[in-house]
Amino acid sequence: MIKESGLKIVTLNVFSKNFGSALVAGLLGSAAFAVSPVLAQTAATPTAAVPTSANPLGIPDNFTIFGSDNPDDRSATAVVNGYVVTGTDIDQRVALVTNASDAEVSDQELQRLRVQVLRNLIDETIKIQAARAQELPVDRAQVEQTYQQLAAQNFGQNPERMDEYLASIGSSPNALKRQIEGELAWENLLRRNITPFVNVSAEEVNEVLRRLEESRGTEEYRLGEIYMNATIENRDAVIQNMQRIMQQLEQGGSFVAYARQFSEATTAVVGGDTGFLRLETLPTAMADAARQMSTGQLVGPLEIPGGFTIIYLIDKQQVLGVDPRDALLSLKQISIAFDPGTTEEEANGRIEQFANFVGTLRSCSDADSARTVLNATVVANDQIQARQLPDQLQNILLNLQVGQATPPFGGVEDGVRVLMLCGRDDPEDTSAPTFDSVMRSIEEERINKRAQRYLRDLRNDAYIQYN
Repeated sequence: MIKESGLKIVTLNVFSKNFGSALVAGLLGSAAFAVSPVLAQTAATPTAAVPTSANPLGIPDNFTIFGSDNPDDRSATAVVNGYVVTGTDIDQRVALVTNASDAEVSDQELQRLRVQVLRNLIDETIKIQAARAQELPVDRAQVEQTYQQLAAQNFGQNPERMDEYLASIGSSPNALKRQIEGELAWENLLRRNITPFVNVSAEEVNEVLRRLEESRGTEEYRLGEIYMNATIENRDAVIQNMQRIMQQLEQGGSFVAYARQFSEATTAVVGGDTGFLRLETLPTAMADAARQMSTGQLVGPLEIPGGFTIIYLIDKQQVLGVDPRDALLSLKQISIAFDPGTTEEEANGRIEQFANFVGTLRSCSDADSARTVLNATVVANDQIQARQLPDQLQNILLNLQVGQATPPFGGVEDGVRVLMLCGRDDPEDTSAPTFDSVMRSIEEERINKRAQRYLRDLRNDAYIQYN
């Protein structure tokens, strides 16, 4: 079972995606290595290389690595413009990520996660420092307010339990508040330096609306993606890394948490969520795979131009179409349970009796009689959306008439049940986007792209020393 998201306090993007922090960003650390005389004498002479599209830096084919060839084999701390990112900072942030996964994290996986978290903390520090330098400091009251909102979302009437919970998993309130401060600082910076300079014309919006109308009725897909760049030199290493991520996801890891920490796509900040898109806009390998997938299925790693990706099908719908899965259903669930030790023959006999009885029901008002006739449990739900049900049941229920029931389903351990359709409110055709919503979407996309370049410039100006 793949979890689309972990605990809210881990995977929640506090702000709209155009203001989120780019959690996966490659930073080049510097390290000085002593070269021994013997090694220097025996090193192979590099062959000259001319920069090409495949080798833009002109790195020679033959070269010698002086010192450790494992960049992860170092103390995972750093000093960013004088601010120290400590090992405790990293441990507490890693605890937030690992707690979102049901799978046990290996020591090797944990080391890779620590290095990635260090990069995230460096980015976070750079944003906070930049906001202060531009006299846009984050109001501490706003940080506390956001923290309390998260506590209320997770612990309801007992928000004070948030502090206890964070301590119990090896994290702390300060670690989460620091993350909140980083996102608020980034929002302040973008609001001053990026957002006012993004313009979208009416002609552009109308062109998008025209293309949408032409695509009416075609399917669009909402995917989760975890993308990693790959070159000829590191191709095998990237594949191995993504295969390990696949294993963690298949064992119950949070897709959102892994996307935010490992993906190098711009969607990393929103947990890999691409939003709804048409397959024609995707690389061929992704489009072909998505076309064959069922909702909730995970596929990868797939090779696409520039690297590899893992995709998760969150949902699909028709462009500008009414989705029948948005219908509100009124249902009655009739279920029977089996005593421990019930044999297969006994169970089959009772299931047949159950099915025959359900076949005699003509309306939902008759369903309550199952309590006395079969000692069954009857539960009513008047406001359930069809898309909230498993795919197999969606298709069956949407083809039923009021008063009809699904075939029996379930098993001996969990019981056998049917769903009877008592009413249905079909969705209204409100799917067509408005002029304003399309304009906002285009603006957000442009803000995201400029924000990536802005963060890259801030990194280039920062003085970062690894310990």
